[in-house]
Amino acid sequence: MSILADNIRYLRGQRGLSQQKLADELTITRARLSSYEESRSEPPLDILKNISLFFHVSIDILISVNVTKIPLDKLLKMDDNRILLPITVDKTGKDNIEIIPLKAKAGYMTGYGDPEFIEQLQHMYLPFLSKGKYRAFPIEGDSMPPHKEGSFIVAKYVENASQIKDGGTYVILTQNEGIVYKRICHKEKNNDVYIFHSDNNFYKPYEVNTSEILEIWQFQCSFSTTESTPDDVRTENITDMFRNLRYDMEEIKQQLKQR
Repeated sequence: MSILADNIRYLRGQRGLSQQKLADELTITRARLSSYEESRSEPPLDILKNISLFFHVSIDILISVNVTKIPLDKLLKMDDNRILLPITVDKTGKDNIEIIPLKAKAGYMTGYGDPEFIEQLQHMYLPFLSKGKYRAFPIEGDSMPPHKEGSFIVAKYVENASQIKDGGTYVILTQNEGIVYKRICHKEKNNDVYIFHSDNNFYKPYEVNTSEILEIWQFQCSFSTTESTPDDVRTENITDMFRNLRYDMEEIKQQLKQR
């Protein structure tokens, strides 16, 4: 049996539907539905989409995740039938914040839709945050000062790219870059393209198409795992000076190449 076959059969059972009743809802024959549930054939994309819409479970979950292990009543349903997996709560019913450790950052690219991966993450709770879905992401590099490497950005899930505010900072999961934390602006006259900016001007802005974005999380707060020292301020000033110098040198090199 395939995961898809098991999932269709399980979800139908959860609704208390007979094969005939579900087949009628999907406007297919009972024999055809039976062939899907018994793995004798695979549903084409249009029928798979209808199954996804009917059960309010995204297609990627239907074909790759054992839904018997998911608390279906605790899933967060999004626009366009998108589902964020899973919502974890503490004993009092308060939403937990999943923490993505640095060592799991690379695995998040493939595990963000896997309930077992998410459930194994550590959790915390911050009482001052408004209701919503939050995760904490680790910072790498020096592109977004004053957030140092080893800091964490706590961010709120954004349902749709159209909700991005020009100039705001977001944690974004993209197909090509993985997890990045950047300041985002719409590209003028093209709402399907965003420009990702670093607050450290040594790093040049770059464009990202909406189609490449898998998840968007808006900055809410941050915390550091290392104590700052008086030298940090002096060091950052010197570092900024050299960064700007490097940036200026790169600009000069580019100008010389164009001559």
